[in-house]
Amino acid sequence: MAIALQPPLPSHPVLRLRLAPRNGMPLPIDGVWWPRSYDLLTELPGLLAGLPRTWGHITNVTVSGTAWSATPGRMLVANQVVQLHRSLSTSAPHTVVLLAPGRGRWDLLIIPPDTTAEAAEPLMAAAAGGHG
Repeated sequence: MAIALQPPLPSHPVLRLRLAPRNGMPLPIDGVWWPRSYDLLTELPGLLAGLPRTWGHITNVTVSGTAWSATPGRMLVANQVVQLHRSLSTSAPHTVVLLAPGRGRWDLLIIPPDTTAEAAEPLMAAAAGGHG
């Protein structure tokens, strides 16, 4: 009897993040992130681990909107304290703002977790192409 071996499941799901290409010009949105849930404590470590090293250590994260689950004022990510903030601004309801002292600020558009792949892929591709 032959036994089919299943490949092991990845211990960490693939980060669904696309960054806009850098051409020296300031961008309104630096990329697109498609988290799997609105649980910031679960989603944020993977996002921060997947960012370019040139962005430096992110110390402050601000999410917009009320969709995110309740979060403490800070959390430990990779042995570093990250301050968490929630903004109720209506000007950018689906964004996350990342701050790294001395390095800069990056704004990512958030695709809602329940978005279908068919709807999310064009948004992800537009960010990668710099059209977003």
